[in-house]
Amino acid sequence: MEVKIVNPMPNKSDNEIVRCAWAKGDEKMAKYHDEVWGKPEHDDQRLFAKLCLDLMQAGLMWRTILYKQEGFHEAFDGFHIETVAGYDEAKFEELMQNAKIVRNRLKIRAIINNAARVMEIQNEFGSFDAYIWSFTQGKIVKNAWENIADVPASTQLSDTVSKDMKKRGFRFVGTTIIYAFLQAVGVVGDHLTSCFCYAGSCDVSN
Repeated sequence: MEVKIVNPMPNKSDNEIVRCAWAKGDEKMAKYHDEVWGKPEHDDQRLFAKLCLDLMQAGLMWRTILYKQEGFHEAFDGFHIETVAGYDEAKFEELMQNAKIVRNRLKIRAIINNAARVMEIQNEFGSFDAYIWSFTQGKIVKNAWENIADVPASTQLSDTVSKDMKKRGFRFVGTTIIYAFLQAVGVVGDHLTSCFCYAGSCDVSN
């Protein structure tokens, strides 16, 4: 299998950079793809924030969530875990009136609930990071998909993580949501083989 890796020079146009198909044609999506998606994440705060955003994506396009990302971070106090876990009904109703986010009662309730569950995991495992990466013994599961149609919506790994999180009381953590989360935080490496990030670097400046 031939792997096409593009190492773009500064004078190349963005159109000449080969990215994963889902990131093409949108500057904000391309920036997210290059700078965030698939990079191994080990910070509890950022892991929780990403879980919340993927939860919010359920039934929607990721582009919708990405374009509201700043609004989400502002509304949920930067997704500070302890702060979110302590939200009361007044704060919940405030969030339901916030036009900068997706105002879905079940999803907002789930985020508040999940913050408390993350704190429980931190007490048990030392960190949310340790828990998430324990499912792969700290290793990245790197795939070699040639076409976006080949990338699965879920796997046995996401099934296992989803089942365990549900058992621990998490909400909105179905296997499809969890697989998207694992891809985003780098537990699973799913850049297409034609993508310039596939080799491990997404630096567009060299």
